[in-house]
Amino acid sequence: MCRSIKTLRPPMTLDVGEEDVRAAALQYVRKVSGFRAPAAHNRAAFDEAVETIAAATAQLLDALEVRGATSRATAPS
Repeated sequence: MCRSIKTLRPPMTLDVGEEDVRAAALQYVRKVSGFRAPAAHNRAAFDEAVETIAAATAQLLDALEVRGATSRATAPS
């Protein structure tokens, strides 16, 4: 499951949106919990974990400083 989580920091990915961050958080929670979709009695815990991890991921990406990286989109040919 986690193989589908892509690198979200520049220069690997230039336009990271909320959807990308949430999708990565969802994949992580699925992998850790072992559930693709939780039962009704676990739904609140599952959803809360996704939101918490998405927030932590967004905070991490905002705080990262990537030095010496040349964007693939703007790299000279």
